[in-house]
Amino acid sequence: MTTPLFALPEVHAELRTVVRAFAEKVVTPRAADIDSTDEFPRDMLEQLVSADLHAVHIPEMYGGAGGDALSAALVMEELARSSAAVSSIPSSNILGTIPLLLSGSEQMKQQYLPQVANGSALFTFALSEPEAGSDVAAMSTRAVSVDDGWKLNGVKRWITLAGVADYYVVFAVTNPDAGSKGISAFVVHVDDEGVSFGAPERKMGLHGSPTREVYLDSVRVGHDRLIGEPGSGLRTAFATLDRTRVDIAAQAVGIAQGALDYALGYVTERRQFGRPIAEFQGLQFMLADMGMRLEAARQLTYAAAGRANRNDADLTFFGAAAKCFASDVAMQITTDAVQLLGGYGYTRDYPVERMMRDAKITQIYEGTNQIQRVVFSRLLLQG
Repeated sequence: MTTPLFALPEVHAELRTVVRAFAEKVVTPRAADIDSTDEFPRDMLEQLVSADLHAVHIPEMYGGAGGDALSAALVMEELARSSAAVSSIPSSNILGTIPLLLSGSEQMKQQYLPQVANGSALFTFALSEPEAGSDVAAMSTRAVSVDDGWKLNGVKRWITLAGVADYYVVFAVTNPDAGSKGISAFVVHVDDEGVSFGAPERKMGLHGSPTREVYLDSVRVGHDRLIGEPGSGLRTAFATLDRTRVDIAAQAVGIAQGALDYALGYVTERRQFGRPIAEFQGLQFMLADMGMRLEAARQLTYAAAGRANRNDADLTFFGAAAKCFASDVAMQITTDAVQLLGGYGYTRDYPVERMMRDAKITQIYEGTNQIQRVVFSRLLLQG
């Protein structure tokens, strides 16, 4: 029996149910404490590994669950509904290993992917630099060819799980005269000589998901650490981001859903002027707009995930559009949720202010929403 149009396939609907139950039982009770302490929640990593939710995208041939892009998006959405910080664990693994799946040698895949699949290692992605954020082609990190491989020097900034992750996909210039075609990608190990980290960034939100600078001081890596061919790094990075922006969209949808769910419960219980405030039309209209925008963001995200599964030609447009729209919606919904709770919403005794702070980063990382609009407006103009 075929699945009705616009309905989740049964296997994905079941996955959603499983992840939501896990998140409500395991993640939600820890969410406020993770935010308050701002410490990486290793207990949550262990729980995710036990539930096989830390890297559902790894193919079965490498010991993984073999989940597709929609599976990964659903995991991100349901975890972020409880805690954005916890959802950053599978997000980092996805972002760090997609380059290997797209461009890595079979030897490289066999070396690293089973470690991620069994939970013994975490991956992350090191592209941005202090002077090369949106303009990634302007990076200054260099990789020079030496007899036994490559020597890397430079600084990477805004790196998720830096100091916690075991492996880093690092992008560096290997041919300064070739422009964007002179950038290559490498796997760097946390214990490679010359690798060090800055202090954790003091962020507005996403507490519990450490962000640091990564320092590369004459780090030597073998030829087998090069991902793909020399000069193919930026192409790999952009192809990776086309896919992982779907996961950020899903994260944004999850944060927004968590805020809307809490606000709905609050307005049905809070009484003013002798009746629940949910009965006031002004608030009903706010809730209606929140629900409408959220479902639009969800459907666009799932449409983008489907294109990632098929590697459609318009994935770049849909990935950018989903990330941009869903994150803008998440920021609006979480702000409205704080407003619906009034003074209570502005305090840390209630989760919506955390969700509002967490939603903000989804408009910034993996390409600011201004850059996303540049991306898909150009595609529109190209027809």
